[in-house]
Amino acid sequence: MGAVILLSLLFIILIMLIVMTYYLRSVKLQQDNMEVPTENSQTEKSKENVLSSQTFIYTAIVLTSVGIIVSFYMMVRGTIWEGHLMEWLNIVVRLMHITFGIAWIGASFYFVFLENALNRTSGVREELAGNLWAVHGGGFYYLEKYKVAPQAIPKHLHWFKYEAYFTWLSGFCLLFVVYYFNASALLIDKNILDITPLQGVGIGIGSFVVCWILYDILCKSALGKKGIWFTLTGFLIAVGFAYFYSHVFSARAAYIHFGAMLGSIMVANVFFVIIPSQKAMVKAARDGNPLNPQLGKNAGLRSLHNNYFTLPVLFVMISNHFPSTFGNEYPWLILALITLGTAGVKHYLNLKEKGQLSVWVMPVSIVILLAAAFISAPEKPGACKSEVSFAEVNAIVQQRCVSCHSSKPTDEVYTAAPNGVMYDTPDEIVKKKDMIMQRVVVTKTMPQNNKTNITQKERDLMRCWIEQGASLK
Repeated sequence: MGAVILLSLLFIILIMLIVMTYYLRSVKLQQDNMEVPTENSQTEKSKENVLSSQTFIYTAIVLTSVGIIVSFYMMVRGTIWEGHLMEWLNIVVRLMHITFGIAWIGASFYFVFLENALNRTSGVREELAGNLWAVHGGGFYYLEKYKVAPQAIPKHLHWFKYEAYFTWLSGFCLLFVVYYFNASALLIDKNILDITPLQGVGIGIGSFVVCWILYDILCKSALGKKGIWFTLTGFLIAVGFAYFYSHVFSARAAYIHFGAMLGSIMVANVFFVIIPSQKAMVKAARDGNPLNPQLGKNAGLRSLHNNYFTLPVLFVMISNHFPSTFGNEYPWLILALITLGTAGVKHYLNLKEKGQLSVWVMPVSIVILLAAAFISAPEKPGACKSEVSFAEVNAIVQQRCVSCHSSKPTDEVYTAAPNGVMYDTPDEIVKKKDMIMQRVVVTKTMPQNNKTNITQKERDLMRCWIEQGASLK
């Protein structure tokens, strides 16, 4: 009953907040349409107050929405609807994360391309850093970049920040939905480290803070101005975190936390460095004060760092679908190699956009990625000494697999078959033989964290049965 009352109250608050956003929007439109000199400090102050109020209300809407979801969860917890709610939360939050991520990474790719491709010499006015002609979607575009700022700041100035904020926020929520709410099953592997779910969540979140502090100190140190040494030191720190995660969490969770760590650095760059620098530059320009060009340089450098993080983060986002990566004996090494290789590919593309030819960056990056594929290749299995019957395999499946992979799971976490994979009938088992070979035999990533204690002998029996043709006899 308490959850129902709380849910009703939160819905009322959400409606009120939405109404307030429309009111503030109308106030802002009225202010924008007013013909008032830009030096009117009272008007500028009023606009700043409206913008601050909008930010506060948007934050309140997000927090209220999270509260509604938590209230729903409390209402259905322990019922047959719990698994259904968690599955749809996974779908909705994952879709939001991908959508905002595309917008953020797309903006990062575009503006780094723009910076690299600017014409900086031919017919460029003194106040400009460069310009660019482009054609897209049936139209021609002409873009100019100022060295510092134009003499008069435009009334309508677009800020690229909410793409970053909502990508991180949706990703953080997804981390809770997938891993933290089911920490004992998906986050923690007691064969790696026996910790409590609360300890696991604390270590995960705490590691993001620690990594940001280390990265920020590194950027502000003398190494921050020495490209190659900064890159090498930063990469070694990243490898250290990959090694740490793979020795604390389950392999899949380790990869996701590594990606979340990089994503947290990226959004912290936006929140703590890039946006404050841009705000300071805009304020100085509007007030007619001298501009500090170092602010722009700091923001540009952090934006470039974010650009190099994009491909490693994208790899982590898809890595959970490929157990040959996280299921390797040395998952941290595969993660480090792919991070280095994909960042190298991005470096090559950045150089190419500048019109610079590099004959070694792309080949070396490809060799590194091929090395990851070679290292993660499965070992040659031993010979099968006798024919394995389906009855033997089915007995293993029923004992080790169907607690989750069934139309009626008995597992305490999965109330619906993960990814719709079920082994209730012989035909279903045979159809999934390739998946069984990859997940159960080769990478040993199923059962999840070996929750049902499948033995190596049982894995070998399943391999022999598949290699012998997966017969139902």
